[in-house]
Amino acid sequence: MNPRRSNGITALSLFFVFGSLMSGLTVMMLIFRGGVLEPPWQLNPRAHDSFDAMGPWAFLLMAVVCLACATAAFGLWRCTHWGFWAALIILVVNMVGDITNVVITGDWRSLIGLPIGGLMLAYLTHRRRNFV
Repeated sequence: MNPRRSNGITALSLFFVFGSLMSGLTVMMLIFRGGVLEPPWQLNPRAHDSFDAMGPWAFLLMAVVCLACATAAFGLWRCTHWGFWAALIILVVNMVGDITNVVITGDWRSLIGLPIGGLMLAYLTHRRRNFV
């Protein structure tokens, strides 16, 4: 284990690995519609409808999210300066997205991401000295 990487940074890195895997799965589900990859859409049919409305932009968006999460995960794991900034930017963008979602759609459930993202941001900035 990297002596600068705390258990919390390891957990954040694994969180971004999970984000990369889920967004990568979404990319696959958008490419290969129907068949064996179709049932997971039943977990969130509204997301499926939203991605359909976006057309090919949905694929691009989720591919960028996948790459960004993988970058943050790797950078956090290695305790790099750019990994810190990648994770910080992704968390801030996600929180802005949650607020925007509440304002535009009125879906108050999106607010659950704010305290979670805020705690992650607070921890990450508290541990910024671990990143070179």
